[in-house]
Amino acid sequence: MISAWARMCKILGKEFEQYLPIVMGPVMKAASLKPEVALLDSEDMKTMEDDDAWQFVTLGDQQNFGIRTAGLEEKATACQMLVCYARELKDGFAGYTEQVVKLMVPLLKFYFHDGVRVAATESLPFLLECAKIKGDDYLREMWAFICPELLKAVDTEPGNDVLSEHMHSLAKCIEVLGSGCLNAEAMAELITTMNKILKEHFERAEGRHQKRKDEDYDEEVEESLLDEDDEDVYILSKISDIVHALFGTHKADFFPYFEQLLPHFAKLMGAERPWPDHQWGLCIFDDALEHGGPPVIKYQEYFLRPLMQHIVNSHGEVRQAAAYGAGVMAQFAGPEFAQACAEAIPLLMQVIGAPDSRACENINPTENAIAAVTKICKYNSSRFNIDEVLPLWLSWLPVWEDEDEAPHIYGYLCDLIEANHPLILGANNSNVPRLVAIIADALAKEALDSKSEVRTRLLNIVRQIQGNGEMFNACVAQLSMEQQQALSCALSSQ
Repeated sequence: MISAWARMCKILGKEFEQYLPIVMGPVMKAASLKPEVALLDSEDMKTMEDDDAWQFVTLGDQQNFGIRTAGLEEKATACQMLVCYARELKDGFAGYTEQVVKLMVPLLKFYFHDGVRVAATESLPFLLECAKIKGDDYLREMWAFICPELLKAVDTEPGNDVLSEHMHSLAKCIEVLGSGCLNAEAMAELITTMNKILKEHFERAEGRHQKRKDEDYDEEVEESLLDEDDEDVYILSKISDIVHALFGTHKADFFPYFEQLLPHFAKLMGAERPWPDHQWGLCIFDDALEHGGPPVIKYQEYFLRPLMQHIVNSHGEVRQAAAYGAGVMAQFAGPEFAQACAEAIPLLMQVIGAPDSRACENINPTENAIAAVTKICKYNSSRFNIDEVLPLWLSWLPVWEDEDEAPHIYGYLCDLIEANHPLILGANNSNVPRLVAIIADALAKEALDSKSEVRTRLLNIVRQIQGNGEMFNACVAQLSMEQQQALSCALSSQ
């Protein structure tokens, strides 16, 4: 029943609010279940050994600690359902946030069941989002209750799977609350914990390196080491989430704290490190470039050379992170990086022009590279001849896979068309059929959100071309049926 109610909530959305008074009692009761525990000597154990409802851990010779596991799954399910209500109902759940947060925060230490801790930590950013409607004072009070316990959970969590959830939750809480949500004491505690986690990342990697040299090393050991690799990389990605949240909310004010972790981030970029370290190291410096602005130049010795080198890395994830970095460097880091932007262009072209650049596994890095060239041309083109790049740039369109980058690319296309740029329109407007085809393809592939301003600009350009009936009909005649339908539908609906 508890699971069914959550599914109904997901389907009904706001309409489910009216049923909360009916369902919250049973759900809170199940989520509040306290497990039975017992301390038994060896004699008592003999009578309990075959009871499937209990699990035991031996403590020394004569004592055994037992927990009744029956009911823990129901508790975990109920906690997960509370997450669902908070996520789906938002301010409609505000009236229940106080009782739910008082239940969930202590469950961050519920070591009897991983699923309960995961649900508890997952609920916190959603509960803060719900509580916003009750005003700043209420929100501050709730965060003051959550913050020390969540930071402690990140520091002391024994399970890597749950640790990554705590870290993700903290990042989301920071994004919900914004700049200043962590006071000096909390920020110092977080930096200390992140420092410890990063140290352990390098120590564990070195440990695995040594195990691969052992005489006992075989395929089975390698399989176990690869699992550990994956776990470590996932935790590293959550470090990146927290840095992303802090840069996104605090901008350049985060730099003094960032500097305390800088030796670790620089180490991730080292040539000898495995490629996932390069990927997440680049993501962290990408955030510094995007949100830190021109002052980021003081860290260029740590990131600039690796970023340029990794644009042509053999791993798509690393190429994508490096290409994205080149784009935000052009957009946000200022004219001091103009030479670096010019040097990035041929490297990005190499990625885009590769024979398999549009293959499934390469399409996202390729579209990030196209977006990077777009941003360099638009924001930081003083050190190269842009007229040599634009015809090539146009030949790479359309793009449709990366929804975040598509608005930058098509926005720049609109800029150039609206400015009547001769290289884009062609001699005697000879490129217009090609431009209509690009726009129609973008619409057919739903590259842009239906409410996007860039989509409206593209349609206005098409309407201008429509003013010349003969030219427009010639353009449409060259389109596929799918493109014609997408164009017609978009023009009539907006």
